[in-house]
Amino acid sequence: MSSTATPIPFRLRPAGPADLPGLERFAQASAHGITTLPPDRAALAARLERSARAFEAPGSATGDEIHLFVVEDLARRRLVGTAGIAANAGSADRFYAFRNEFVVHSSPALGVTNRVHTLRLCDDLTGVTLLTSFYVEPEYADTLAPQLLSRGRLLFVAQFAERFSERIAAESPGLADDAGRCPFWDAVGRRFFGMDYPAIERLAVGRSKAFIPQLMPAGPVYVPLLPEEAQWAIGQLHPVGELPFAILADEGFDPDSYVDLFDGGPIGQARVADLKSVSGSRVQRLAELAARLRRRRASTAGAMLVANTRREGFRAVCVGPPDAAGGAPDTAALAELLGVGTDAEVRGVPLAPAAARER
Repeated sequence: MSSTATPIPFRLRPAGPADLPGLERFAQASAHGITTLPPDRAALAARLERSARAFEAPGSATGDEIHLFVVEDLARRRLVGTAGIAANAGSADRFYAFRNEFVVHSSPALGVTNRVHTLRLCDDLTGVTLLTSFYVEPEYADTLAPQLLSRGRLLFVAQFAERFSERIAAESPGLADDAGRCPFWDAVGRRFFGMDYPAIERLAVGRSKAFIPQLMPAGPVYVPLLPEEAQWAIGQLHPVGELPFAILADEGFDPDSYVDLFDGGPIGQARVADLKSVSGSRVQRLAELAARLRRRRASTAGAMLVANTRREGFRAVCVGPPDAAGGAPDTAALAELLGVGTDAEVRGVPLAPAAARER
């Protein structure tokens, strides 16, 4: 790499068996449990094996694939985050959520009309592609790592659209404390399931969800009848969910239509084709893209997300803007990080300057 080249700090790639210690570290460090990253070595190893099979599978997916990615700090040679994609939410079952609805009750005789917020049990999101397992180490929150982690997997979806649904969703953690108290669950679900929030979270992992419609009433939950604390919790985020939620909201996810059945956290959803990183991405030769990067002005250019077009050997990086001296990534070095030749096709998309903050 030349002396004027801009360094590339992070790389996204598929997770492999050697990444098990890193995933264990993430699972243990998460302040608010990520159910798809259980602090269980055997379960994490099985998830890595399942992910490897998904990346190896040729052609269109069967629908039950889970793709797990990790992001590396290249200078320190260590993993700093992970994120995943479930090709089909509820592939072996139904995917249940609450849909936000509003009903109007009116009495002409009394001259009273009320628009009332309700929650209705539904399985509308069954079959959509689901973003899962996002975690980045806190010290990297203000770097390009979260952007690469969250948006880089969307370039994989864009490149291999036949393997995924036309719709996509992402769950965000709702309000719950370390002691297991969850205002929304305590006011709603606990009344029908007779168990506390930690117990239902454990029960829901890795088993059929048929018990949900068996115990949860199909009729609407009238939000004004809930305790004030539970009402306020609907659609609210646990602090650990704020960063990934902000990235997905910027991508174009709608966070207002659905909430999680258990903790009331928002479930964002969108059409894949409408997402910024999908609709704004372009496939071109790496040498052409590198030349384009060198022409960009440091004062106005943001970072760019660049990924190869391979399935098994998928790689993506965030390339920072040129520095004040005009430094830009060396083409050969960029090709090496992506595992391709300089004349290979790559998929790139600019990051808005506000989204491309670096320390």
